Amino acid sequence: MQLYGKPSSINVRKVLWTLAELNIKADLIPCGSGFVPVDTAEFRQLNPNALVPVLVDGDFVLWESNSICRYLVRKNSHPTLLGRDLQQMAKVEQWMDWQACELNPAWRYAFMALVRQHPDFTDPAAIAQSAQQWQHKLQILDAALAQSGAYICGADFTLADIVLGLSLNRWLQTPIAERAALPHLMAYRALLEKQPAAQQFCFNGVA
Repeated sequence: MQLYGKPSSINVRKVLWTLAELNIKADLIPCGSGFVPVDTAEFRQLNPNALVPVLVDGDFVLWESNSICRYLVRKNSHPTLLGRDLQQMAKVEQWMDWQACELNPAWRYAFMALVRQHPDFTDPAAIAQSAQQWQHKLQILDAALAQSGAYICGADFTLADIVLGLSLNRWLQTPIAERAALPHLMAYRALLEKQPAAQQFCFNGVA
């Protein structure tokens, strides 16, 4: 099994964290920014979007990080990472999709400006708006955690916590001027930090 990706990429790290939770190994092939280029005809044979991560499992090729994580858990029959029953499984996938479709778009401009310092992201009004939207989404998560009791889907640590934990780490490491007080999110972070692989792949100083 091979995993193509930049080791510091947030989406690659969610797959690496999942692999660690499953106690299985894949050969990491560094590619992307600063490594082997992905915008090539050869790499596009693996992923036509020219993005990482990409998982190669024998003759099976899969891209999109959340899909890769779900595939790995199903292949290795983990009892709790995808939920114990149909309804909990639906909740896990709900929060994974929310992270990808709702949370990620909110932080993109602020993160690219304040952390990546990308020259295309310099509009102060757009930065402020993105930071505000980002924190509004995290307030939704904070309120949900107040009801869940422990992890986002209940008592069990799941894939949803991996993807949300990485997003939380990114928010904490971005120098936002005014950070909202989100106490349930902070308690959640302390809980996630107890996971064996969290320090290596999530709370490791890499946004």
